Amino acid sequence: MLTKHGSKRRRTVVTVLLGAGALLAATGPAAAAEPDSADRDVYVSPTGSDHAPGTAHRPVRTLGKARDLVRQRAPHLTRDLTVHLAPGVFRLTEPLRLDARDSGGNGHRVIWQGSGSGDTELNGGVRVTGWRPVPGRPGLFAAAAPRGLDNTRQLYVDGVREQRARGPLPVTVKATATGYTASADTLAHWRNPQDIEFVYTAGEALWNIQRDGLGQWTEPRCPLAAAEGTTITMAQPCWDNSTKRVLFPDIPGRSVNMVGPADLTNGRHPTYAENAFELLDTPGEWYLDRSAHVVYYLPKPGQDLRRADVEVPVLEKLVDARGIHDVAFRGLRYSYATWLTPSSPEGFSEIQAGYTITGANGWATQGLCQFVPGGTCPYASWTREPANVSVSHGQRVEFSDSVFAHLGGAGLDLIDGTKESQVRGDIFTDISGNGVQLGGVDKPTTDTDADVVRDIAVTDNHLYGLPREFHGGVPIVNGYTVRNTLSHNQIDHVGYSAISVGWGGWPDKIKQPATPNLSHDNTVSDNLIFDYMLMLDDGGGIYTQGITGTSLDDGEKVTGNVIHGQWGLGKGVYTDNGNTYETIRGNVLYDMAYANVGTVHVDYRDGLGNNDPTLTEGNYWEQGDRDKVDKGAITRGNKLLASPSDAPAAIVANAGLEPAYRGLLTRRVGGPAPAEAPSRVGTFAVAGKLYATWNPTYAFNNSPVTTYVVTATGGGRTFSATISAADFAKRAYAEVPGLTDGTPYTVTVAARNAYGTSEPSLPAAPVTPGPKPGALPGAPTSARALPSTTAASIRWNPPAATGDTPVLGYTITVSDGRTIRVEGRDALVTQPTIKGMTRVVNNLNPATTYTFTVSAVTATGTGPAATFTTTTAAA
Repeated sequence: MLTKHGSKRRRTVVTVLLGAGALLAATGPAAAAEPDSADRDVYVSPTGSDHAPGTAHRPVRTLGKARDLVRQRAPHLTRDLTVHLAPGVFRLTEPLRLDARDSGGNGHRVIWQGSGSGDTELNGGVRVTGWRPVPGRPGLFAAAAPRGLDNTRQLYVDGVREQRARGPLPVTVKATATGYTASADTLAHWRNPQDIEFVYTAGEALWNIQRDGLGQWTEPRCPLAAAEGTTITMAQPCWDNSTKRVLFPDIPGRSVNMVGPADLTNGRHPTYAENAFELLDTPGEWYLDRSAHVVYYLPKPGQDLRRADVEVPVLEKLVDARGIHDVAFRGLRYSYATWLTPSSPEGFSEIQAGYTITGANGWATQGLCQFVPGGTCPYASWTREPANVSVSHGQRVEFSDSVFAHLGGAGLDLIDGTKESQVRGDIFTDISGNGVQLGGVDKPTTDTDADVVRDIAVTDNHLYGLPREFHGGVPIVNGYTVRNTLSHNQIDHVGYSAISVGWGGWPDKIKQPATPNLSHDNTVSDNLIFDYMLMLDDGGGIYTQGITGTSLDDGEKVTGNVIHGQWGLGKGVYTDNGNTYETIRGNVLYDMAYANVGTVHVDYRDGLGNNDPTLTEGNYWEQGDRDKVDKGAITRGNKLLASPSDAPAAIVANAGLEPAYRGLLTRRVGGPAPAEAPSRVGTFAVAGKLYATWNPTYAFNNSPVTTYVVTATGGGRTFSATISAADFAKRAYAEVPGLTDGTPYTVTVAARNAYGTSEPSLPAAPVTPGPKPGALPGAPTSARALPSTTAASIRWNPPAATGDTPVLGYTITVSDGRTIRVEGRDALVTQPTIKGMTRVVNNLNPATTYTFTVSAVTATGTGPAATFTTTTAAA
């Protein structure tokens, strides 16, 4: 190469190590010469300058500046253009907003590439510093709210989500048309009554746990508008949207929206209160006094606020992309964003899976379409919970090798016409609501492909430890879509259902067809799902409702999944209202409260009385249903699973993360800390002791729970008992002995891991030990055995009458001399609503007749048995 003066320039090669792990080779006389700007990658670093050109040696500082450089180069791409984001924290003062100008083209992509190790963080929060002790409040610290912090719903200390101040209501309340009348004027004297939020936790009623909320799968939240004297006025429209329903005049007890109860009396009972200075009483709790612009925090043992990284989210969006195409986001961490609508008068009036009723008179019109005058269309088009990272009308968009954590809304939206996109190799955890949301429910049909969400693959992701705030959330929510694939994901330790597909099936409750929609050819395959529904009930490992296609050929396929460890009452594969044309094939299903697969519904489209067409075949399950064709619902070729170890090794090995992605399971997200507190504690008492049950912790901060500590307080004394997490998983209850009859006791439960003991749970309602008359439970009903050659599925319904005390378990006897003890959460939670129980008895001989008995066991004793016989099949 000749210089201007004809001499040879010395050629050197400089190699620059990038945050993305790539290498850049450049040529130049002592430093790298820059290639043509049209072809050049963009470099951005938290220590860069937006006056720099965005080169490897002179990176820009902000994502907005990097985007502007991309816009200059994108129209001229001759290769992929990479935006290299160096390791570090990019503090965003506004979302990264992208549109079609920021897309790839000419067959090339724009790639936003982070470090790949989670060290490149897009942070929508601000740090809180300058902590000082609060005079007169030992242990409590305060700091000035940082500039820009007007409101937030989350606070994190060293990467761990802390609890916004909460506790039982200090008064009793009676519902009125506009709120409550309290037994005293206590709340009126609190600092900021309008900041208080009432929380209504549902789940099944059990022991002395009241079922609040708007259905067992919900947890609504409503703020207060005012507290004056003993009058509590709730914020509107949240209050009306959570307490009112339009009823069908000719269908008793049925609301027009058809979701949840028509009688909302229980829904008006607040489970607890949150977000008040006066509730700051437990280490790990915090409160933002918005009027005084002060943040309060009560540190946990070992926390030093002089050194701690205290983060509060401010932004509600980190990335807002509209109309982009051929763009990839790799190796990034999306953290510290919030969602403030629930803090507004809208509150969080939940319908299902994070969808809410919103707007003035939303309860009377929203999504009620053809059923009421002025109803908005289409039916069931309620309001989706927004995600902190969102793509609408995108095409060929990729999110990979990234972490979505410490987020206050949903994690990721791929909505409104997004298509041909991928979510692969990511971690979703510590998210307030849903994890990934695909499509929506507001356009069941459309005349243009532009609005169809299709051909999205969500594969090889680890989703766990969520939802953390809106507990009816679901890791993957898929609305009306076409050819989406949800495959090879691991979903574990979640509060409600793991995957939700479809919508609009509820009209079958009034004998009308499910909502016609565009969905077809969606696949849910080869996922590993366990330890789910750990807080709420009436959900499933894979939940589907509505019409899934035009035939069994193009309807939803649920295949090759391994699902087990369901705590709440529901089904492993839940075929809910209007579920039509779903195929459930080759799955391994066990350890579920109530059912492995269910339930069959009538197909009202043709008026012939047939059932919704579904095919359940070739599964390995405990349910044991015989082959049959039930008016279009086909069950055939399923195998009774005598033991989980008998499941086909090929299915088990193939489910969940593929080998290249299993490193996700060992990646640490967030700081090491004690686990989150358990929830929904229930108790009952007998002479000299009490029994406690609870919903287990599913957010354990990088160390599994090893032990639960049960504390009973009464009569000025405290009694404690411990139970290992393994034993609690088997029994689902613990005992506290040595109590005094006639003394009321209040119980809390804490979880212990390698890093310490959690804050205590909210307390159970008091119970008083004392002698019981001695009434035993009744006999189980509908007891039967469904045999294979060497095992039998034993099925029964709990007794309607339990005697003095709740059912704790069952005893099965076999005529070969065995006695089998049945324990577990299902034994407790199925009884109040008389849902079916299942256990498999193995080691039977072929072609042999056996007699079985089943009896209920309570704290009082064992009740009478139900007796039945069966003959195993010939070998």
